[in-house]
Amino acid sequence: MEKLKIAIASDHAGYQFKNQLGEFLKESGYLVTDFGCNSEESMDYPDTAHPLASAVSDGEFKYGFTLCGSGNGITMTANKHQKIRAALCWNTEIAELARLHNDANVCGIPARFISYEEVEKIAKIFLETEFEGGRHQKRIDKIPLR
Repeated sequence: MEKLKIAIASDHAGYQFKNQLGEFLKESGYLVTDFGCNSEESMDYPDTAHPLASAVSDGEFKYGFTLCGSGNGITMTANKHQKIRAALCWNTEIAELARLHNDANVCGIPARFISYEEVEKIAKIFLETEFEGGRHQKRIDKIPLR
């Protein structure tokens, strides 16, 4: 069975959690590619969000995880890409619903507002939850601008 490919990216505020999450995902059997950033030095989140979102949008990766201080900026940036459905997830219930009802393919995490333990729980639920489809599919189909 082929390992699922996961993309991760952060800004400086999410750097530590991103690195820990990457290790957790590798230990859990996923193939992980890190799109940066590479230190806690201040940087602009679009510089890592756009490459990750492009790679997920192009099908190179099934899912992505983005982390910044509030989770908002990096999630908003990822959502500028037409095939991206990035959801800001601050707990497991939100992460589960993002996959179940919204078929989210990028999970945005607010690194300054949750514990690392919660990050792992969110990632696990996000990756294990299947899209429900059905009535939700027609809503998903209406998201992209045409």
